[in-house]
Amino acid sequence: MRSRPVRGRGVLSGTGLIITLLAATLAALVFPVWSYADRSGTGLDTLNAQTLSTSYGPLSALDRDFVTKVRLAGLWELPAGQQAEQKGTTQAVRTAGEHLVLGHTFLDARVRDVAARLGLALPDQPNAQQRQWLATLNADQGEQYDRDFANLLRRAHGKVFAVVAQVRATTRNSLVRGLADDANATVLDHIKILEATGYVDFDWLAQDAATASPPPLTYSPAPAGPTAHPGTPVPVTPSATYTLPPAASSPPP
Repeated sequence: MRSRPVRGRGVLSGTGLIITLLAATLAALVFPVWSYADRSGTGLDTLNAQTLSTSYGPLSALDRDFVTKVRLAGLWELPAGQQAEQKGTTQAVRTAGEHLVLGHTFLDARVRDVAARLGLALPDQPNAQQRQWLATLNADQGEQYDRDFANLLRRAHGKVFAVVAQVRATTRNSLVRGLADDANATVLDHIKILEATGYVDFDWLAQDAATASPPPLTYSPAPAGPTAHPGTPVPVTPSATYTLPPAASSPPP
């Protein structure tokens, strides 16, 4: 007996294929929206995960990085300024050194106060790169010292200046906001006085900025919370004759 052909099988198979394709297309459209909304690693997710609650407002990872960077800047730029007051061969270089000493003495007192209130531990010596810069300045003599001093310090202040602007624009923490205000005024003064030495190589600075990769965050080693005051800083200095002066209670005139 011949088997009777099943009518409509081809039609049903074709319909099933169309439905399958439509379902796959819908899934492809919906999946990116669902996956983006739920996945971790987005900017907002990172901000929320790395932000700590304090009585002065939320404290982000960028805020903590900024506080640490202000401290690190003073630990090498202040002794570099003290050295420039002695080794600079021109009055302009010696004056720049004086501004660095006054400004970072004030900022160091401010950052230690802010860190103590937020419960953040601070470094007590410059990092490896900063110690290398101090070693370079310690070995330099004459006009070479003036040039290296002006350019190394101007480059460092330019990088910090960009961080200050970002923090001031985005922070939700009142203590960090006030520190950013003080840092902005101090760093801008130092940039101007370093440029006034006449030794700053602006072409080198522009090329360096164009080729540099973003620096990693420098997290404080402690979370926010009640801690003892970080205490008196002990910076690494170019030589034994340059020590950190007492913290100022007000900004320099």
